[in-house]
Amino acid sequence: MNVRINHRWWSWGFRSTVMLYFLVLIVVPIAGIYTETFAAGWSSFVDNLQHPIAWKAVLLTVRLALVATVINALLGTMIAWTLVRYRFAGRSIVNSLIDLPFALPTAVSGLMILMLLGPRSLLGSWLNQLGIDAVFHEPAIVTAMVFVTFPFVIRSVQPLLEEMDVYEEEAAYTLGASRVRTFVRVILPSIMPGILSGAMLAFSRALAEFGAVVLVAGNIPGKSLVASVYIFGEVESDNTAGAIAVSVVLLTLSFILLWLISAVQMRRPSK
Repeated sequence: MNVRINHRWWSWGFRSTVMLYFLVLIVVPIAGIYTETFAAGWSSFVDNLQHPIAWKAVLLTVRLALVATVINALLGTMIAWTLVRYRFAGRSIVNSLIDLPFALPTAVSGLMILMLLGPRSLLGSWLNQLGIDAVFHEPAIVTAMVFVTFPFVIRSVQPLLEEMDVYEEEAAYTLGASRVRTFVRVILPSIMPGILSGAMLAFSRALAEFGAVVLVAGNIPGKSLVASVYIFGEVESDNTAGAIAVSVVLLTLSFILLWLISAVQMRRPSK
């Protein structure tokens, strides 16, 4: 009897701790942002959001995040395929380095990109000779977004490729299907949920990236001022309402993406 009572207390305490953690660190801050946003009324929120600089920053962020997501979806699928289907020297090292963007502080990531594309670097000077300004322009921002979201698609596609039944491919080859047709008709449908969920996670992460982007982005509205840098600037300028309005847009987009990711994962066929 005492064992059952102790077990119930431990179970209740564990669940209460988890719910309190979830409530204090996630629910309360999110609710606070939405409450603060609409405290002054809907018209105030719309006015802050319709500010030309704010709206251009949001549109630029969405556009560049989409570009970074497409790049990651293509490269991530290719890299996951290579790591699962081929054996080569240094494969384990490459596989471990994929998670490096998760481990590095984002400011360090931004500094690495700044050194890579800066005018004093070999690549940066070569781009300048071609008339391409990378740093403080869109190419550097996309590079930063691609780097910090690099692992998402790879880690989403890898387990699906590992779980695939090789006999399905062999059956397609036996029936005369080419490698391209086999990939499109047999392999791609099996890994598409991983590609979509990884891409949406990468897009959501790229929308709100600040640490890596702030070092390589400029402050020209519509050209190099992204939403996260705009929010930081508005907070520094003591315009909290403007910062919160843009934050709510990014937060709402993230909620929508999380819902879509859950829907995609629920439709994933069970083995």
